[in-house]
Amino acid sequence: MKKLTLKFVSTAFIAIALIGFQSCSEDGMPNEGEALTQEELQTILSTDDIAGAADTALAELFAGETVAKGATAKEGECYSAEYSDTGFVATFNNCVLNGTDNVNGTVTVTYEVGEEASSFTATYQDFYVGTVKINGTRTFEITGNGEQSSVSFTVVSDMTVEMEDESVISENGTKTFIIAFGDSLETTQISISGNWTVAADGNTYAVETLEDLQGSAACEYLTSGSMSVSKNGLSVIVDFGEGVCDDVATIIYPNGATEEISL
Repeated sequence: MKKLTLKFVSTAFIAIALIGFQSCSEDGMPNEGEALTQEELQTILSTDDIAGAADTALAELFAGETVAKGATAKEGECYSAEYSDTGFVATFNNCVLNGTDNVNGTVTVTYEVGEEASSFTATYQDFYVGTVKINGTRTFEITGNGEQSSVSFTVVSDMTVEMEDESVISENGTKTFIIAFGDSLETTQISISGNWTVAADGNTYAVETLEDLQGSAACEYLTSGSMSVSKNGLSVIVDFGEGVCDDVATIIYPNGATEEISL
């Protein structure tokens, strides 16, 4: 999946305010149906792509809470928000946010803001990003260090995504993101860890990072780290490399066979 790292970076900065198929053709490759395909890897990560657009919808309102402090309502060009002491309920009407597809629907946000950490839970109810419908919750906990040279946030998701063809993808689990800010995009580093489960097309995928997935803000791909993916009893390792900015990841099967894919 192209621009994977940048998509994660986009989600990260929102939270602060709030993976061509290539085979190595090696002996011992699993039979068709026993492999993990590029399309399946994309499915595993697609909920974050979609949820990232939904998170974008929250960024303005989460940041705008400071402006709206003490107010009970706020109107944008395409949304309305009702604020309370513990959060807000926002309704979007065909909004286009940072180049996303049109956003429609309702989200309820409850939050707690502290000096060193903030947390909020977003509950989506028939929330549309283009023709894709989101239901469920995402809870964010954000922590920055004293010098603000890095920020860490954890996202706990329990959500379903219904595609235009009525297929449904669900995701449950936890991901932790760390951004270490540098003097440039090249020196700004991103790290991702966690474990989560995705269900789609009759298959269940259990994902766990083995070595933190890492990259820089200047590269559109993850450049190092590994994760295990278990699919209906088949367990493989996905290795993103040793730090080189390229579009290649390696799938390692239990018998030692390997396969390269283009991200």
